[in-house]
Amino acid sequence: MYDMYQEVILQHYRTPKNFGPLPDANREGEESNPLCGDHITLRLKVNPESQKIDEIRFEGDGCAISVASTSMMTEKVAGLTVEQAGKLTRDDILQLLGIPLSPARIKCALTGFAALGRALHPGPDPPAA
Repeated sequence: MYDMYQEVILQHYRTPKNFGPLPDANREGEESNPLCGDHITLRLKVNPESQKIDEIRFEGDGCAISVASTSMMTEKVAGLTVEQAGKLTRDDILQLLGIPLSPARIKCALTGFAALGRALHPGPDPPAA
């Protein structure tokens, strides 16, 4: 089972979902993990009336865990409302990966999640990841 999860992670790393620019985004969040060199910029196109996330894309560089978890997260968040996406927890994101992670790798896995928090809650102090 562990091998299957590793293959899924590698697949999301090699061909991440929702990767690329989103020129008409109206929300953006950015996060870096200097310990591993991960840097993720996440952009959302949120419908002003319904607050639904119509599109989500990310760009950046990172390790396999960082890119794969961000890719998986964008699939989970697409189509949700800002409120629904804001209810995701760090444990929800870690469960997407399906493998145990060392404390150092947990920060990698949560880089995209922290960027999502900044995009969902723009301002000087977004909720902690």
